[in-house]
Amino acid sequence: MLYLASQSPRRRDLLAQLGLAFGLLDVDVPEQRLPGEPPDDYVRRVAREKAGAGLLAVVANKDAVVLGADTEVVLGDQVFGKPADADDAARMLRMLSGRTHRVVSSVWLVSAGREANATCVSEVRVEPLDEAMIAAYVATGDCFGKAGAYAIQGRFGAHVAHLAGSYTGVMGLPLHETARLLRGFGLLH
Repeated sequence: MLYLASQSPRRRDLLAQLGLAFGLLDVDVPEQRLPGEPPDDYVRRVAREKAGAGLLAVVANKDAVVLGADTEVVLGDQVFGKPADADDAARMLRMLSGRTHRVVSSVWLVSAGREANATCVSEVRVEPLDEAMIAAYVATGDCFGKAGAYAIQGRFGAHVAHLAGSYTGVMGLPLHETARLLRGFGLLH
């Protein structure tokens, strides 16, 4: 049985596109970067911890396979998680304005006897945003609960000047890499 260790509606919808039945697990993993931890290592670690926490919740099911994922926006060495409030969202969007950043999305599959990981890195260039554009986007509320204070699949997609990589990875679950992992576990053909 496949389980998704996430309450993200985007991840749930993306995983459903693969046509698999899966259960949902609500895991509480602290998303705190360690001092000196490189951004990509941080994203991989958090995704692995989510999968591991999920596996502990269903340890009685010996056939359980748990998918854990994490996605973060990275500019230089700075990791942009979910904004705390509207001011934080506006701050993030100002920093991303007119620049290219990376979106790192890591996926882990874990079971009682094995684990596998795939990490996808995409580059996103945001057009220059003026204060009115930032204020209008933040006012939609679409910036909350999303790494980097934006959702590429929503209104903010109009501000993405260029994407190199995985659209679904930027959304939160890179489907190509996820499908490859699932095939490796015999869960997808």
